[in-house]
Amino acid sequence: MEDAIDRTLDAVGSRLKRLRQQREITLTDLAEETGISTSTLSRLEAGLRRPTLEQLLPLARAYGVTLDELVDAPPTGNPRIHLRPITYSDGSTVLPLTRRPGGIQAYKFVLPAGHDDAEPDLRTHEGYDWAYVLNGTLRLVLGEHDLLLKPGEAAEFDTRTPHWFGATSAGPVEFLSLIGRQGERAHLRAAPKSRLRYQES
Repeated sequence: MEDAIDRTLDAVGSRLKRLRQQREITLTDLAEETGISTSTLSRLEAGLRRPTLEQLLPLARAYGVTLDELVDAPPTGNPRIHLRPITYSDGSTVLPLTRRPGGIQAYKFVLPAGHDDAEPDLRTHEGYDWAYVLNGTLRLVLGEHDLLLKPGEAAEFDTRTPHWFGATSAGPVEFLSLIGRQGERAHLRAAPKSRLRYQES
């Protein structure tokens, strides 16, 4: 039993660092929010110091996760899941809908109202994306395409194509995203990667 506890606590450091990087928070910002010094936070993330309950509680609050999630406690058999949104400094919110490693990952995105003349910051990465608009108007810039997707419309594409998502001045937008790792496809059968598939439900 003690060995299992030791292994769990030893793994907390890397999990803390991953959570902070995912949320794009600096050690200084986290220290201000939790009251834990930056040097202590750095040692915790590096595994040079074991966390105490007094440290884990404010860290769990700061990251919006439960203590069980923070320490990766074993499942108890309760089928309910606790979805924790991730909010970024630009006002966007991402809600992970899947928790298993690898394979297809599902997310709900909520983007605040934008500017119609916003300059897209195009990104590329490995994988495949399928997006379905729930509410609002989603602006999708994909390579040379600049599309406005309405509720009930969907697009799928290879994420190695430069792309960017944003809302318009009309208001915020909510959409679901299924992201396939290593080029996996979601929901729709394969098409040439140079071709955009776009559909209305």
